[in-house]
Amino acid sequence: MYNFEIERPGTIEEAVAALAAEEAQALGGGQTLIPTLKARLAAPAKLVSLSGIAELKGLRREGDRLVIGSGTTHAEVAREAAEAYPALAALAGGIGDPAVRNRGTIGGSLANNDPSACYPAAVLASGATVITSTREIAADDFFQGMFTTALDDGEIITSVSFPVPQAASYQKFEQPASRFALVGVFVAKFADGVRVAVTGASEDGVFRWSEAEAALSEDFSADAISGLSVSPEGMIGDLHGTPEYRAHLVKVLTGRAVAAA
Repeated sequence: MYNFEIERPGTIEEAVAALAAEEAQALGGGQTLIPTLKARLAAPAKLVSLSGIAELKGLRREGDRLVIGSGTTHAEVAREAAEAYPALAALAGGIGDPAVRNRGTIGGSLANNDPSACYPAAVLASGATVITSTREIAADDFFQGMFTTALDDGEIITSVSFPVPQAASYQKFEQPASRFALVGVFVAKFADGVRVAVTGASEDGVFRWSEAEAALSEDFSADAISGLSVSPEGMIGDLHGTPEYRAHLVKVLTGRAVAAA
């Protein structure tokens, strides 16, 4: 590690002001940033901890939507969203290990936008809205490639608003050491159609499988996608799996998610 300043604001306004400083970076649960600092892959002069901001925490229902504060931990989502949005709760309960789930936050995960993270699939498949310190961003506009989002410098995610679907499921083929998704598929069925989001597979990060969405909107059954295929072009290839293997998993896991939902 190296020397840096740390500031612990108590409000969103104070955090935004602190992040205006040169070389300042927000710190959520720290499950990605702290290892990054240890490896000296980043060297901010100031960390602005968001953990003391009460208004960033907790879950609440707003009509047919579930709103989750960005500072809410994975463990809290797993526990407190179980009744309102079981598929989202199950996803949160499968992230990392207990230490990660009790420190990592939904806002931190989304801001980082790791290509193998689980939450981006849920946000995109749900058609959720990411609410920040300055605006509201639709899920389809938020994710802009590997480790890239629509967030501006100094902009903080304050909450995420999820429309609750009629049926949903998340199926993950996990890398056993990290428990990140080698491939993960979130399927969500709404009155006006089905959304399918895939994480872990593409070099561009989370994406929607539009062909499956169209087929499943006509017939919400695993058989509806039997004639479809996923191109391996642009898929991640590494020691854990080839692009062709990941493309195959996308279809397999989509079918499992539909059956489970």
